[in-house]
Amino acid sequence: MLPRLIDHLIWADDRVADSLAMLSAPDPALLKIFSHVLGAESIWISRLTGIATDVAVFPEYDLAGCRELAARNHASLKSLPLESEDRARTVHYTNSRGESFNSTVAEILHHVCLHGMHHRGQVVRGVRLAGHTPLPTDFIVFVRGS
Repeated sequence: MLPRLIDHLIWADDRVADSLAMLSAPDPALLKIFSHVLGAESIWISRLTGIATDVAVFPEYDLAGCRELAARNHASLKSLPLESEDRARTVHYTNSRGESFNSTVAEILHHVCLHGMHHRGQVVRGVRLAGHTPLPTDFIVFVRGS
C-alpha cells in the first residue's frame, strides 16, 4: 500500500499546483502552505537517503519554484527502495528543534503522505474560496483513475 500512497502524493502535488495555476495571482499564503508541503517532503527525503538538502521546512516559492521542487521530490521518492526490509529500516534523525528520534522508513513515508494530505486540503480550500473549482486530490479519486 505504501507505494500506492506515494503515487497518490505525487499525483496530488501535481493537481494542487494545477489548481493554484487557475488563479491569476495565487494567494501568497496558499503558496506558503504548498511550499511547506514540498519543503517537508524534501527534508524527509534527505533524512531517508542521507543526502543533504538545502531546502528549509518553511521555504517560500512561487508556483514555478514549487513545481521544480515537486519534480525533484517526486523523482527522489520514486527511486526509494521499498521492499519490506527497506521499509523496516530504522532511520535516526534530528528534527528542526534539535530533538533526536528513530523511526522506520515506513513510518516516515506514511507521515509524509498524511502531512501532505492535510496541507494540500488547506490549499484547495483556499482555491475554492477564491472562486475556483480546484482539482480533487482525494485518494479515492486517484484510485478510480479520474
